[in-house]
Amino acid sequence: MAIAADALPAPASRRTLRMTLAGVFGPLGQVFIFVVGSAIVLSVITVLVAFLLRGTRTNVDLVQATLTILPQVIVDGLVRGFLFATIALGYTMVYGVLEFINFAHGEIFMVGAFSGAALGTVLAASGMLNAIPPLLFVLIAVIVGMLVSGMLAMTIERVAYRPLRNAPRLVPLISAIGVSLLLQDGMRLIANVTGLGFNARFPTPNFGPPLQLAQIPAADGRTIPLILDVRALIFIVAATLMLIGLNYLVNATKLGTAIRAVAQDRPTASLMGINVNQIIALTFLIGGALGGAAGVLFGIRVGTVNPYIGFLPGLKAFTAAVLGGIGNIPGAMVGGIVLGFLEAFVASYLSLLTGGAFSGASYADIVAFAILILILIFRPSGLLGEAVAQKV
Repeated sequence: MAIAADALPAPASRRTLRMTLAGVFGPLGQVFIFVVGSAIVLSVITVLVAFLLRGTRTNVDLVQATLTILPQVIVDGLVRGFLFATIALGYTMVYGVLEFINFAHGEIFMVGAFSGAALGTVLAASGMLNAIPPLLFVLIAVIVGMLVSGMLAMTIERVAYRPLRNAPRLVPLISAIGVSLLLQDGMRLIANVTGLGFNARFPTPNFGPPLQLAQIPAADGRTIPLILDVRALIFIVAATLMLIGLNYLVNATKLGTAIRAVAQDRPTASLMGINVNQIIALTFLIGGALGGAAGVLFGIRVGTVNPYIGFLPGLKAFTAAVLGGIGNIPGAMVGGIVLGFLEAFVASYLSLLTGGAFSGASYADIVAFAILILILIFRPSGLLGEAVAQKV
């Protein structure tokens, strides 16, 4: 994993505020450009297809119908994208340091979700849940999820991965799959024993009604509201804050410098006095904590969690990390958001444009994994994999 010489962080004494701000907020610019760019490109393609198919349906004007629901599709895609992006950050952290795909990360996400559900259940049983302000509850639940998942990830690294660090790459990969299955069944056992149940409810305070952003006039004279759920808004804001915090950690702190040094050359970093094992353990701690936070926010949004909720989102987040350039932090965010947009457009428009011949929601997963195959064939480095020299 190469890091360009001019990209290496300056010593703290020479680091200026401008450099720090550029390192922390610069990647947000890349993410913003890709968010706007992908929304525009997908919208233009969809409207163009609707225009070409106009007249093939007598009961609906495809162009009018496409334009009417387009703003809501973009909002939904953004929410899906931030879900994939927050999970993908954990994949990319671990891969950046060890060049190892931690397939148990989806289950670490699931454990975070159960931690939040357990907290909500305890507060609900004590009668305190509705007395807590919603945002304070989110903050407490996220902290609990981050602590539990972060410590779990660090423990997994110590027990299941570190002894295999010098083994052939296939060996730790198989170990990761084993850990994934172990966590699924272990959580199923714990959920049943503790009374949470297989499909555990995620009690939360009342977040209020969804935010109505606009009223869009439809062809038949009705108006269609453009809404954004408060939970989804919290998810987007939290994911953005996590990206900023992670960039600050990596680009502006001594720990980040040590992580980058270990990612570039472990033996040399060790000779420079860096405790490689400690840095790798901390990387798992940070990646696991991010996964735990994502799990809690996901649970708050959907209201129910089960031991298998991490499997499919985990695979899609891995796809997102590969799409953006695995090992690249802004790439994980970009890949997640682009994938979220693709899924939302397919789920919303495929049925409309094919006259109901294909159910869009059923084909959204196919799109995600078709993208993974195409990327691995034509651009294995991902969208930002080569353009950004700094990697974790």
